[in-house]
Amino acid sequence: MTPVSLFAAVALMMSPPQSDGTAPVVRVEQGLLAGAADGGVESYKGVPFAAPPVGPLRWRMPRPPEIWGGERSAADYGAICIQPPSNGDPGVGPLPMSEDCLTLNVWTPADRGGDPLPVMVWIHGGGYNNGSGTAGLYDGANLARRGVVVVTINYRLGRLGFFDHPALAAERAPGEPAANYGLMDQIVALEWVRDNAAAFGGDAGNVTIFGESAGGAAVTQLMVAPSARGLFHRAVVQSGMGRQRSAELTLDRPGRPSAQSLGRAWARGAGLPAEATTDELRAVPAERLLSPMPAFYSDNLIIDGVVLTEDVAEAFAAGRQAPVPLILGANSAEFWWIRPSDAGAYGRTDDAMTEAEYDALLAAYGGAEGYDQHVVSDLVFNEPGRNLARLHAAAGHPTYLYRFDVVPESNPEPSGGATHASERPYVFDNLHTVGRPMGGRDARAATAMADYWTTFAARGNPNAPDRPVWPEFGAEPDRLLEFTNEGAVAKPIPDAARLDLIEAFYERIR
Repeated sequence: MTPVSLFAAVALMMSPPQSDGTAPVVRVEQGLLAGAADGGVESYKGVPFAAPPVGPLRWRMPRPPEIWGGERSAADYGAICIQPPSNGDPGVGPLPMSEDCLTLNVWTPADRGGDPLPVMVWIHGGGYNNGSGTAGLYDGANLARRGVVVVTINYRLGRLGFFDHPALAAERAPGEPAANYGLMDQIVALEWVRDNAAAFGGDAGNVTIFGESAGGAAVTQLMVAPSARGLFHRAVVQSGMGRQRSAELTLDRPGRPSAQSLGRAWARGAGLPAEATTDELRAVPAERLLSPMPAFYSDNLIIDGVVLTEDVAEAFAAGRQAPVPLILGANSAEFWWIRPSDAGAYGRTDDAMTEAEYDALLAAYGGAEGYDQHVVSDLVFNEPGRNLARLHAAAGHPTYLYRFDVVPESNPEPSGGATHASERPYVFDNLHTVGRPMGGRDARAATAMADYWTTFAARGNPNAPDRPVWPEFGAEPDRLLEFTNEGAVAKPIPDAARLDLIEAFYERIR
């Protein structure tokens, strides 16, 4: 594929707005889609990529979408997937909410030129419990103006997306995938992109998957999922963890019940019979499945033996991940508000430390205050990200590590840095969605991140002559690009000594 030139990207950004009087129409495998056009970008929203997973298809692998006759309107978003109230989370789109939610959205330049364009597929975060591809935060128009096709997707969440029960196991055919329905949805969405990218001017042979938080973790899972191999060609992991351990489908381990044990326990708590049938499970109202809310670390990470056969860190260590160029990184103050003494999965990440390990880390952080504020972020994001970067680079694949430390002057949090998920409006160049004043330095940081990300999608390398050089991690070990209030700068990994102590702790307990 011929890379998108900087001149072509500028031309696309400067092209005059297209008239909204006539809806653009494209043909995909299921039929004709009538979208919308604005500011030199076409959009197609609410496009079904799988059949509605309702009734007998609840807790089954996704089925092909229906074929429609005539033109189907793609002017509006589809429903968000079933989830708890968003409480103002900008990563969640507007209601309605429904189990019939397996839709995607596409943005593409109206003037697409002659060469196929890189495709970027966004996987939203939200702990596998919240989020949607329909949030205004993830509007892909400003990335599309840089000469890429942007796709955002919905996928099943919570117990509708990550769940198993002995009754469900009894009805499955041998070898039929189980439990990871949300991940299956992501794979089927990528298959839809492969089959239909050309309709939007996209290159099915140059697809980048990118995601944040649970969406970043999903990117790493897709990198080790056999059935996702070949469906993407670059990957970007934003705050995607990397050391998480999954539950087995049927095998209970000390402190780690199996997915079926968790499913049986939930059903009992919901008042279902001890030997609940599939009909009884599927008759439970979807909203009832939200209580108690499943935890990402303990309920939504499952090795099913088909879609996922091993944990991410294990696969990377053995060199079994997808051999694609990779960007990954984290923010400077990810979980600054979570203390290691807090209840919950994230607050207990240091429980297995020996007294000697704890004392050494306490000294590395300069005392209890520094330890309490930063150790959870380092345990969950920073050291695991560095570990995956080292493993991917050691396997001979282009790897680029970053740290995001841009904090708006209007930031109301006493975070001392960039908090979890705060990089998202910069990556999408959608600062207007933040909801408070953003200054010139924020605009410059958003331009830089969106430019690096889209250049990486086009070339597999984020560098270009007009910006600071982002060192390749394998070529310059333990160096990253830090996005700061003053601009992007290449430097050694900050606080490497304390990350070394955490690495030794993880090596001991694995």
